[in-house]
Amino acid sequence: MSEAKKTPAVPAGELAPHRLAPAPGAKKRVKRVGRGVGSGHGKTSCRGGKGQTARSGGSIAPGFEGGQMPLQRRLPKRGFHNPFRTAYEVVNVGQLEAFAAGTEVTPEALRERRLLRRGSAPLKILGEGTLTRALTVRAQAVSAAARQKIEAAGGRVEIVA
Repeated sequence: MSEAKKTPAVPAGELAPHRLAPAPGAKKRVKRVGRGVGSGHGKTSCRGGKGQTARSGGSIAPGFEGGQMPLQRRLPKRGFHNPFRTAYEVVNVGQLEAFAAGTEVTPEALRERRLLRRGSAPLKILGEGTLTRALTVRAQAVSAAARQKIEAAGGRVEIVA
């Protein structure tokens, strides 16, 4: 059973009902509009002139240009989004220097060292940097340059499904 939160002891006279007040700045005065010219918020009640934006609910949809063909529709559509694209989590060969020689580098080992962020994306090793240690690298994909550098350092590359 957890302990109840203890409030600090307050002298008896300080916590009287007539002394309770909101924190400074907690209460803000209401802006009273439409109460005469002298208030500074009279006549149009801070809404500018007449028209659509002065009415209740009178807002304009984002991208609406007053009937003119909007920019989004004036510009041509370009490109293609491949729905079957494989988005790899990328690690460069130079980052593998963090492992000791003879270590087996797997996606799990890379996650432990925070070299991989996303949990489900497949791993691809790229060839940026240098490698001086012989490592066994297990990944879903490896670039040709990365494979060459790993094998030149005396290591092995294994492609896993």
